Amino acid sequence: MFLIPDFLANAGGVTCSYFEQVQCNMNYFWEKDEVLGKLDTKMTSAFLAVSELSRRKKLYMRDAAYVIAINRVAQACQERGWV
Repeated sequence: MFLIPDFLANAGGVTCSYFEQVQCNMNYFWEKDEVLGKLDTKMTSAFLAVSELSRRKKLYMRDAAYVIAINRVAQACQERGWV
């Protein structure tokens, strides 16, 4: 059975909220089709990354998503000089 992790499936709303914040900060607003296109690009990329890692390392999709998320947080901490 193929399952998409809940936090990946529900990430679209959070991603759109981020887009709203970016638009507000820039004092510029995108058309609906542009937002949907950006959302499609981000969500497709995220899904493909999780799916590829899951297949390559023989992990459940949820575990692959966690690995990617934790690696991104660790990398951001390292780039900021926190560790």
